Amino acid sequence: MIIDELTNACAYFALGARLERALRFLQVMDGQQVPLGRHEIAGDQVFALVQEYTSKPLAAGIWEAHRKYLDVQYVVAGVERLGYAPVTALEAGPYDAEKDYLPLAGNGQFVRLAAGQFAVLMPHDAHMPGMEADGPQPVRKVVVKVRV
Repeated sequence: MIIDELTNACAYFALGARLERALRFLQVMDGQQVPLGRHEIAGDQVFALVQEYTSKPLAAGIWEAHRKYLDVQYVVAGVERLGYAPVTALEAGPYDAEKDYLPLAGNGQFVRLAAGQFAVLMPHDAHMPGMEADGPQPVRKVVVKVRV
């Protein structure tokens, strides 16, 4: 897992052309104005999902991981806690290949992700996004899916 501010995104361009494309998209988009929903960047290789939600209590969280895509989760507005654990440290449920979704159970660590920050989550990184940091609050986030 990588956590950093978008102003430092260029430090990660060498990790791959698709990840660079995802980070460059985040740098040039107007996160407050881009409409909710899916936005194509490079077909099914790189695309963005713009979301708005209210952060939720830890008891409502679900651990997840993906096998086909890595996530670049960028907080446009608000703040949340993001859970992290190695996939191998959690108990895996049945993988849904169509949705590229692996539910997991167990315990992990949490970090604070505020507006202007992003997290890169690899397929071996289980994560629990959208948890409240300072009580429930609105969050606007862009999740860029990058095919591995």
